[in-house]
Amino acid sequence: MGYPTTVQLISRAKTEQWYVNFPAAVARALDFEKGEIVEWTIDTRKRLILTRKLKQKESGKTRSASEK
Repeated sequence: MGYPTTVQLISRAKTEQWYVNFPAAVARALDFEKGEIVEWTIDTRKRLILTRKLKQKESGKTRSASEK
């Protein structure tokens, strides 16, 4: 099931900020935490990939073969 989301733009005198919000159901399903760091990667003009950054305590863990 998809979760349609509206892209929001906040225009100020000298800057613009674009926002995409996660529906609460998506954030809960992925166990997001407040302040968690993520990174957007442009795959194609129709696909963005969102990747979680490792937390300090996770960085010492051994990565799986699929992550190498």
